[in-house]
Amino acid sequence: MNQVLPKTQKDQASPKKAKTVRELGQIDISGIREDVLNLPAELWEKQDYDKPNKFKPLGRTEHIVFQFVRDYDNHIDTVNYPIWDEWKSRLEPILAAAVEPYGYENAEFCRIMFAKLPAHSKIALHIDPYKSSNYTHKIHIPIVTNPDVEFIVGHKRYHFAEGYAYEVNNKDIHGGVNAGDSDRIHLIFEYYEK
Repeated sequence: MNQVLPKTQKDQASPKKAKTVRELGQIDISGIREDVLNLPAELWEKQDYDKPNKFKPLGRTEHIVFQFVRDYDNHIDTVNYPIWDEWKSRLEPILAAAVEPYGYENAEFCRIMFAKLPAHSKIALHIDPYKSSNYTHKIHIPIVTNPDVEFIVGHKRYHFAEGYAYEVNNKDIHGGVNAGDSDRIHLIFEYYEK
């Protein structure tokens, strides 16, 4: 399913978006990995219940949302969730390291979250349909994974390694499969040049 974008410059996709997947490099996640693995199930359940991104293609994926857009078509207007205060100092260095390859002098984040794809579950193939996705770089950093996790973009399958950052073209068809016996947890965020 291809989406035709309007021809106005304001609505065209950023030419700097990854065409499929772009590896951004290794990121030091040692300061958060154990903390993420030790997050209690009750916290995941509560945060997931209150999340703004309840989309059918995400299946059984659970989220802890730190920052999100108020309007899916406007990447500039965001809200920070209360849990951000607890994690901000630990996540900001990771975010900064991941986006360093872009070299933007004036940029912002508009979505930041942990996403847990439980063992033996999947994210259905989909395209992020919102205008805001045209302008942002969607970046995944696996915090914990297993050899039976695949990320699909277009017609290719990828295995994202722990502690590496990857930009995914969310305007192409994409999804994920965790066929393993353990959960997969990613730090996912969106970043854009102002």
